[in-house]
Amino acid sequence: MTSGGHVREPYKEVMKWIEQTDPNLIHQKHRQAEALFRQIGITFAVYGEGGDSERLIPFDIMPRVFTATEWEKLERGVKQRARALNAFLWDVYHRGEIILSGRMPGKLVYQNDAYEPSVVGFSPSQKVFSHIIGVDLVRTGADEFYVLEDNCRTPSGVSYMLENREIMMRLFPQLFRTNRIMPVDNYPGLLRKTLKSVAPEKCDNEPTVVVLTPGAANSAYFEHSFLADQMGVELVEGRDLFIKGDFVFMRTTRGPRRVDVIYRRIDDAFIDPLCFRADSLLGVPGLMNAYRAGGVQICSAPGAGVADDKAVYTYVPEMIRFYLGEEPILNNVQTWRCSEADDLKYVLDNLADLVVKEVHGSGGYGMLVGPASTKAEIEQYRLRILADPEDFIAQPTLALSTTPTYVEQELAPRHVDLRPYCLVGESIELCPGGLTRVAMREGSLVVNSSQGGGVKDTWVLSN
Repeated sequence: MTSGGHVREPYKEVMKWIEQTDPNLIHQKHRQAEALFRQIGITFAVYGEGGDSERLIPFDIMPRVFTATEWEKLERGVKQRARALNAFLWDVYHRGEIILSGRMPGKLVYQNDAYEPSVVGFSPSQKVFSHIIGVDLVRTGADEFYVLEDNCRTPSGVSYMLENREIMMRLFPQLFRTNRIMPVDNYPGLLRKTLKSVAPEKCDNEPTVVVLTPGAANSAYFEHSFLADQMGVELVEGRDLFIKGDFVFMRTTRGPRRVDVIYRRIDDAFIDPLCFRADSLLGVPGLMNAYRAGGVQICSAPGAGVADDKAVYTYVPEMIRFYLGEEPILNNVQTWRCSEADDLKYVLDNLADLVVKEVHGSGGYGMLVGPASTKAEIEQYRLRILADPEDFIAQPTLALSTTPTYVEQELAPRHVDLRPYCLVGESIELCPGGLTRVAMREGSLVVNSSQGGGVKDTWVLSN
C-alpha cells in the first residue's frame, strides 16, 4: 500500500476478487491454510522461552504482488550485490586490496569473529564463497527499495517461499488462472544446478550433492529435509560422512559413495572438530583438509560469514564501486556505526528514535526498536552500547510500506520486508519471488517469526 493508504496497481485484481467473495469463504480459506501448515509440519523453533519450543508460523492468505518492471530492477540490484560480495570475500582471503586501498578498515575484517584464517589463500570453485545469498529488502512510503542486510552464510526461509506458493495454488486456483504469476517451483532445480556447477575439478563423474544438517533438533530442520527431498539428494548428518585421503564419502547400504558438493546447514565452528571446535559432534573430522585439497566443495564456503556482518554491510556500496566499477542499483538503509565516535554520539542522543542492532545478531533478537521501547528499556540498552560500542549499529525507523493482510477476519495494513534468494555458481540466478515476512501485530516493525511475525506468498506478475 502507498503512504496515502491506497492499494497499488498490481493488487487491483486480487482486491477485486476479495470484494466479490463471501467473507465467510475467505475466513474458511484462512482456516484451511492454517490446517495445511499444521498438517505439513511447517513450524519454527523458539529458544529460551520455556514451554512449547515448536510453533506454527502465521500464514497470511493475502499475497504480496510485484510488477515485472519492479522485479526487473530488484533482480539487477540483488545480482549486482551478490557479485560484489563474492568479489569482496575472494579479495579479503587473498590480497585484501580493498583494505590496502584504504576504502575499508582492516580491523573490521581481520578481527571479525566470522573471518576464518583456515581458508586464507584458498580459492573455491568459480571463486564463489557465498552460493546462496538472501538479501533483506524494505520498501519505504516513498516507494523506494532499500537493503536492510545481507545473509551470505545459510539464509533460511526458502522452504516457506515454496510451501506458501503450494498452499495458495491449492486454495485459490482461480487467482492463478486470472493472474499471470511467475513460478517459484523451479527453485530446487536451480539450487541443484548451482551446487553441481561448483563441483571440484577432481570430480570425475556426475557430481553427488548432499545437504548436511545438524539434525532434527535444529530450528530449520524442516527446511533441510524439505530441500533435500525437493532436489532429490541425500540429507545427511556428520556421522553419515567420513574422510578417506582427499575425499569425502557417504555411508550407504550399498557401501561408501563419494560426495562432491556439501550444501551445509551447520555453522563454521561445528563443521570439523579437527579444525574448529574440538567438542563438536555435528561435523566431519578432517573435512577442512579434504576441502583445501580440492576433494569436495562446501556451500557456502567456510568464512563467508564475514560478508554478512552488519558493520561490513555498511561498506557494500563501496564494494560495488571498487570491484565492479558501478554505482549501486539498490541503496543501503542509512546506518550509524557505533564504533565511530561521531556516530556513537548521535546514536546515544537519539536512541528513542532509532533501531539498534547487534553486529552479529539475527532473528530479531538483541535489538532495540526505540519508538516501541520504554524509557527503562532504552536506558538499559544504552549501557550495553557503552560497554561495547563496536558491537552495535543503528538505523532510522523507516516509514515502511504496508501490504493488505488478513487479520482477525478483515484486511488491515501491516509492515513487511522481502528476502529474495540469489544463487551464485557458474551463473547467477534469482528466483522470481521470495519470502515476504509480515509483522502481524499492528504498528510493529519486527517481522521475524521468532518475534511474532508471519509469512505470505510473493507474486511477480509477468508482462
